Amino acid sequence: MMLRWFRALMPREERFFDLFAEHSHTLVKAAEALEGVLRGGDTVENYCLQVNLLEKEADDITREVLTAVRRTFITPFDRGDIKDLITSMDDAADQMQKTVKAVTLFEVREFEPPMREIGTILVESAKLVMRAVPLLSSIGANVGTLTLMTEQLTRLEGRVDDLHAIGLKDLFLKHRNESTMAFIVGEEIYDHLEKVADRFDDVANEINSIVIEAV
Repeated sequence: MMLRWFRALMPREERFFDLFAEHSHTLVKAAEALEGVLRGGDTVENYCLQVNLLEKEADDITREVLTAVRRTFITPFDRGDIKDLITSMDDAADQMQKTVKAVTLFEVREFEPPMREIGTILVESAKLVMRAVPLLSSIGANVGTLTLMTEQLTRLEGRVDDLHAIGLKDLFLKHRNESTMAFIVGEEIYDHLEKVADRFDDVANEINSIVIEAV
């Protein structure tokens, strides 16, 4: 109790929230670029490049946060939670980059409808994260909103799981008498997309952990 009172009196490094917000905006732009990839056609290569560049931006912000954790005497919440939150956010960007790496490697230019739907869901997930992280600066006043947002992120991850299963079944039926390689490539992309959704669910879990410790 005394420690909490002491911490409340000490100045805090508010730049953490600026960096969280900056990273979350980068996640949205990366998810939108990934959605562009999944539309297919002649713009795939350009959108892949955008995802790669944005992933590097996200890495830079993550390093800045981790440096600030080491240098700041009083942090807005637990240092481990700060590290876990920014790492989970960065993992989402990393997984988007891995997705476009597979697209580039296999020279994919056409994508299945469930893949495109997953792309739309990932943009929605990124926007939820972008809306949620600024609320962490005033957790007490935003517990209910943050809880609803994290529940929504988990529901979106569940929808992606459903689309992953539907997509694999469709791929099997489409290619079982034709191209084994086409199935393998499609499965690889579905698996990467599902992992992006998993990483956003990890972000939701980290936010929930912070909220629980704060209230």
